[in-house]
Amino acid sequence: MPELPEVEALRVFLDEQLVGKEIAHVLPVAISVLKTYDPPLSALDGTRVTGVARYGKFLGVEAGGLHLLTHLARAGWLQWKDVLPSGAPRPGKGPLALRVALTGGDGFDLTEAGTTKRLAVHLVRDPAEVPGVARLGPDPLGEDFDLAAFTALLAGERRQIKGALRDQSLIAGIGNAYSDEILHAAKMSPFKPTQNLTEEETAALYTAMRTTLAEAVERSHGLAAGRLKAEKKSGLRVHGRTGEPCPVCGDTIREVSFSDSSLQYCPTCQTGGKPLADRRLSKLLK
Repeated sequence: MPELPEVEALRVFLDEQLVGKEIAHVLPVAISVLKTYDPPLSALDGTRVTGVARYGKFLGVEAGGLHLLTHLARAGWLQWKDVLPSGAPRPGKGPLALRVALTGGDGFDLTEAGTTKRLAVHLVRDPAEVPGVARLGPDPLGEDFDLAAFTALLAGERRQIKGALRDQSLIAGIGNAYSDEILHAAKMSPFKPTQNLTEEETAALYTAMRTTLAEAVERSHGLAAGRLKAEKKSGLRVHGRTGEPCPVCGDTIREVSFSDSSLQYCPTCQTGGKPLADRRLSKLLK
């Protein structure tokens, strides 16, 4: 799933490609992709793009006083095309979900792999009309999101720290991959309860979060949309690297599997050398 660093890189890329250009039309191809009907997508025809914004993991294109918001979900992606295919795309079983065509012949496609369709597009007058945006917590890279703000957010939490980091209503933009990376950088178990964090651990977690995300954004800076997936994978230290040596200590990276996801961690760096058991059975909370 694209997370804050990749969506921020897409925002920068699209800002450079779209602002000032005129939209010819927006064509939904997959029935499930469009989540709103008023205003209609045709309201964007002939409007000029004035900006591109990011709201957590949501990407927003601003044109004609309207906001076209996209959440790429787990398997969605954006493909920029200097020259779009001629003719209207036909609905079918392919990955194409929606096309944004500009009057100059260029534009982008939104695609989604697999059979589970979760990619979502909203056209609204105000981004806050989208429930997923309205409930977002603060941006972890925001200038005003300091250690005091982070500490205050965690103060009332009583759950495992990985789940807290992934909760979009608590902190916007962090998902499964970067929560693994942040916890590895902080040398902290993903199962550690938030209520057990000391002041020093909270400070270390805050620093790891800001540093990990900022470095990922920097690595992606200037890359075209088509190269972002490869950059994300190459920059991850533990997530998706089960069985590989930890780049910090050399221990073998382990995995805990769930019904629809998994987490990766280093026992030596994060859990005192002890492998974590299944989440439902583990007693290791340090």
